[in-house]
Amino acid sequence: MGEGTRQSLLIRVRNPRDGDAWEQFAQVYGPLIFRFARKRGLQDADAADLSQIALTAVLGMLQAGGYDRNRGSFRSWLFGLVRNQMHKFCDRNERQPLGTGGTSMRHRLETQPAPELDEEAAWDGEFERQMFLVAVERVRGEFHESSWQAFWRTAVEGRGAADVGKELGLSVGAVYTAKSRAISRVKREIELMQEV
Repeated sequence: MGEGTRQSLLIRVRNPRDGDAWEQFAQVYGPLIFRFARKRGLQDADAADLSQIALTAVLGMLQAGGYDRNRGSFRSWLFGLVRNQMHKFCDRNERQPLGTGGTSMRHRLETQPAPELDEEAAWDGEFERQMFLVAVERVRGEFHESSWQAFWRTAVEGRGAADVGKELGLSVGAVYTAKSRAISRVKREIELMQEV
């Protein structure tokens, strides 16, 4: 499962008989699309619908050869596709209004203070967060629990090595070593996922 968006996974997704590749792809990118849609003002149900619509569009585009890494990063390509699908989704829902409490989704999206550049920055932030979440899930089993907790509590929670060492029964040096090894492994997993 350590493939992320490596070129091999993108090639595998193009094969309609490779359901495992599609499942891996959807597990990585579905939550990213959902969180991005929620932050852009869509409610949970609408964000879930948009995620499914966008993933279906991605699948169609990938199977048709619509992504060319020579023309830019996969992250940017996916952002453009998701943004386009979000606008189509909102337009469709305005023509066929759902129970939105009298406020159109398009209006909510357009009245948010974020200009276009902030939208892309928000996407990049969510993309990086998703890559981190997937990477830590994939590599966690490679570490003893105390080493993992030393990494998590210092690197993610921002706690001091001395306090974490006392809690876990580790020396300060062992905490730093565990943190360094886990950070290195997580970074490598993220690099592998982004080899597109």
